[in-house]
Amino acid sequence: MQPFKTIGLIGRLGSPNAVETLKRLLRFLGARQLNVIIEERTATVLLNHGYPEASRRQLGERCDLAIVVGGDGSLLSAARELCATGTPVLGVNRGRLGFLTDISPDEVEERIGEVLDGHFESERRFLLEAEVFRAGEQVGTASGLNDVVIHPGKAARMIEFELFIDGQFVYSQRSDGLIIATPTGSTAYALSGGGPIVHPRLEAITLVPMFPHTLSSRPIVIDAASEITVHIGETNHAYPHVSCDGQTQVVSKPGDRLVVRRKRERLTLLHPHGHNYFEACRTKLGWSSRMGE
Repeated sequence: MQPFKTIGLIGRLGSPNAVETLKRLLRFLGARQLNVIIEERTATVLLNHGYPEASRRQLGERCDLAIVVGGDGSLLSAARELCATGTPVLGVNRGRLGFLTDISPDEVEERIGEVLDGHFESERRFLLEAEVFRAGEQVGTASGLNDVVIHPGKAARMIEFELFIDGQFVYSQRSDGLIIATPTGSTAYALSGGGPIVHPRLEAITLVPMFPHTLSSRPIVIDAASEITVHIGETNHAYPHVSCDGQTQVVSKPGDRLVVRRKRERLTLLHPHGHNYFEACRTKLGWSSRMGE
């Protein structure tokens, strides 16, 4: 018995390679007589496909599985919406690194066939939700699977802020900003900022300062159940941006307060059987293989 009967397809727009793989997938899924629903924006690059279309939210409500064809950015975008319905997500890599979209396009039929037959590994990844308050009123909210970042935006200047964890004062800082990352995001922007690689099974959040104006400021790893509060200094001349997964969501003002927590809903991420996180690190990050290989 197949565990998945209705499959949703989401593809990276503007990528001929992704379109080619989507068409292969449609032929493969059709041959297996599965129900297919195509995300409405993806459908614009698949002319005369003949399948039902739906928004991402509707797709999440109607599908047993969502397959994302693109890079990690495509999967991040889908994850932020599909986590609300708990729809499992499987990624086919048509981007660059592919930490999350880990199926090679050359193995689409074989590897996705295994998943459809029930041979897969499943893991739950938590997201972060961010809220910005101004004079006690919420002025913006967003979520991210990788990270929440506060930064100066286009202005090339430092910002000043105070950091609190669970209501306890941590430090005042002048820097280019702060990266607040999940374990999923520890191999993304936080890694380039000098943060540690955190295994995705850990319930931890990493705080990585960006070019701090002190040599003693280092990344901090805290419990994922913590509430993080950033008070933006009143004397800032810049209007710091709050970005989630690289997308600017809120432009804050001096005196605003950013609150970041672990999101209640989680992403269910599927991998083909035999997936190895450390092998992915070796491949994507250029780590050395075993001696003699």
